[in-house]
This record gives sequence, C-alpha cells and structure tokens, in this order.
Amino acid sequence: MGEDKVTILAIGGHVGDMELTAGGVLANHSLKGDRIVTLALTAGERGVPAGQNMSEYREQKVNEAKAFAEMLGGEAIVFDIPDGELQDDQDMRFKVCDVIRQVRPNIIITHFKNSMHKDHMTTHRIVNDARFFAALPTFDRELPAHFASRLYYAENWEDAVDFRPYVYVDFSEEAYDLWVKAVSLHWFVTGSKSFPYLEYYKHLVRVRGIEARKQYAQTFMIPEETMRVLKSEL
Repeated sequence: MGEDKVTILAIGGHVGDMELTAGGVLANHSLKGDRIVTLALTAGERGVPAGQNMSEYREQKVNEAKAFAEMLGGEAIVFDIPDGELQDDQDMRFKVCDVIRQVRPNIIITHFKNSMHKDHMTTHRIVNDARFFAALPTFDRELPAHFASRLYYAENWEDAVDFRPYVYVDFSEEAYDLWVKAVSLHWFVTGSKSFPYLEYYKHLVRVRGIEARKQYAQTFMIPEETMRVLKSEL
C-alpha cells in the first residue's frame, strides 16, 4: 500500500465491521504515521444485548467506534441511520461521496459484494458509486472532487460467498497487539453469544499470515476490472 503517508477510509455497514476485518492493517498503518478514518453507515444497534435499551446501545456503539479510532490516532464517523434500514439510493451515495471528498483518502476499504447481511451488500454498492461520484468535478457538491485511487474489499465471515483472497497485507506483532486491544473495546467482539468474533478473527489473521509466510495478515479482494498482472515477459 505504499511508503508515503496515506489516508485510509474504511467504510462499514455497521460499527465494528471494518474494525474487525481490516483492523490489523489499519493499526499497522497508524503505527507508521498514516491517517485512519472509519465510517459506519449505521451503528449496528440491532445487535443489542438482551435486556439493554437499543437507543442506549446505539450510543455505546458510537462511543466504541470513537474509542477504536482514537487508539489508532484516527477519527470515526457514524451516520444517524437506523440499523437494518440503510437505503440503496442516490441520497446515500452522495452522503458517502461527501465524506470521501471531506476525508480525501488514498485508499478506501469496504465490504465485498456478497453477504448474508443486506446492509453489507448495500454498503458495497453505495461505496463503489460514491467513489465514482466523489472523483467527478461535474457532480457539483460543497467540496471539490477527490479520487481515491485504491479500493479494497475486506474479508468478513458474513461476506464469504465467492470471496477469494487476492491481496495479502501482513502486519507486525505491535500492530496485532494494538488491534486486539482496540477491537476488544467493542462489546459484541468479546461479549456476543451468537458468534465468537474475537477468537475467529484472531485465528484468521494467523492463518492468513501462515499462507503469506508471515506472522499475521489480513486479505482483501479488489474490483474485478483492476485484476491485472502486467509483465513484459514471464
């Protein structure tokens, strides 16, 4: 992902999506001095723990997003859209477009196209179009156009159908420790009874690291139209 200082914008359907699936890489970049921004299109409050008020849990999720970002020296944005009610429309595309123009990332990370979760698939479509809108000056918005030249789709157990690791990004032990500490601030990561999130992703980064002959790694897909390996000879 380059040696120059970069800005990475990681966009998830819910608070915690990008923190889990790309968090090791984000932590590694933060330790190198790069700027990390997370954007959650919803807070993900419908995963509320039994007996807790959903609006209170939403506030908790927003605070968890901020706490994670702050540990990486970055910032978190959470849209005020109810979990499960993310609209696949032009207004949402321009809303995300405006954040891209505001943050001006070199790199965007978001969900893969397939998922068991409709908010994830909707986020994928929104982000792809918003990146296009953000790059074109002819879409007249409050802020000037910006093209995020690199787009990656993170590996997520909920987005697994047809996901084939294409890019392996390894990260240091220090980044691993920072990621585990930061992502553990999210209640669902350590407290969910429905899925052992932390255990799964800690094992996954080790497996992907082994495949890459490294200690830890997270994997990504890229847009199919950019899947080219250019050589002048074999």
